[in-house]
Amino acid sequence: MLDIAVKGRRPLGRSGLSAGAIGLGGWAIGGFFTLNGKPDGWGEVDDEQSIRAIRLGLEMGASLIDTADAYGTGHSEEVIGRALSGRRGDAIIATKFGYTYDRAARALVSTDVSPAYIREACAASLQRLATDYIDLYQIHVGQLSRDQADAAGETLEKLVEEGAIRFWGWSTDNAAAARRMVKFPHFVAVQHELNVFTDGPDMLALCESNDLASLNRSPLAMGFLTGKFGRETRLPANDVRAAGHSWVRFFEDGRPRADDLQRLGEVRELLTTSGRTLAQGAVGWILARSPNTFPIPGFKTEAQVRENLTALEMGPLPAATMAAIDTALGNRDDQ
Repeated sequence: MLDIAVKGRRPLGRSGLSAGAIGLGGWAIGGFFTLNGKPDGWGEVDDEQSIRAIRLGLEMGASLIDTADAYGTGHSEEVIGRALSGRRGDAIIATKFGYTYDRAARALVSTDVSPAYIREACAASLQRLATDYIDLYQIHVGQLSRDQADAAGETLEKLVEEGAIRFWGWSTDNAAAARRMVKFPHFVAVQHELNVFTDGPDMLALCESNDLASLNRSPLAMGFLTGKFGRETRLPANDVRAAGHSWVRFFEDGRPRADDLQRLGEVRELLTTSGRTLAQGAVGWILARSPNTFPIPGFKTEAQVRENLTALEMGPLPAATMAAIDTALGNRDDQ
């Protein structure tokens, strides 16, 4: 296990830290909560199983654990805090702020990135995570005005000076906006969507040219790239993929989209090269896409963690396979 972890580590941008190249995404383990009155979680969860899965991830080299105060309105952070009891030094904790919430109702209410709220949210996250510091504190709201972004950046730099956080980043798909944050010395990471179906060349170029870590949400396309879903699949109403959110890409009314099923069929053999599962191939694609990437697949079980992290042993997809996938999907034709 130790050899896998050492081989699979990457620098976390310009922070001076390094982490396992595949992390753990904490959205699903937050359990039930709502956004705009619709379920925004991933169905029922078992906290004890989540804790076992996190500890297995640590043993397999997943030192980077990403979550948000929004996930289960704080529940994901609490579970991670319990899992890291006595093992805080083994993990790089990344969490996010910016969505306000009603904990009793387990509902996201609005957004707030004001300096006062950032401090309030940070203190609450520190308590739930049972830690004295957060390694990577990320803005969760993807679109901000210039004034909001600057004020947030200045506040986060002060939190670094005070020792509450070590570094910070932004969860956004807006590369131009993220570029404006590079001026802040402790801004070291951007979290953005990246998977076989959704490339991010502008954001990856930004990260590579400015020595930023690229944390990759939805690396398995909300589970689509596991290959577990077919035309007859119907997910339950308490699953975010069936809730009717306009931003869910690969599922419609809880069913996998037919055109995406067809696209998956076109690259299935390529992704499963050298004995990989589809999920391992999808993660391997991200590892090969850029030396700055850190896919953070979600999980609810130990089996899912074991499958995802075994991709560390297999390494990035070969260059020839990457080129064949690009050809099959028509990716980056202009490059």
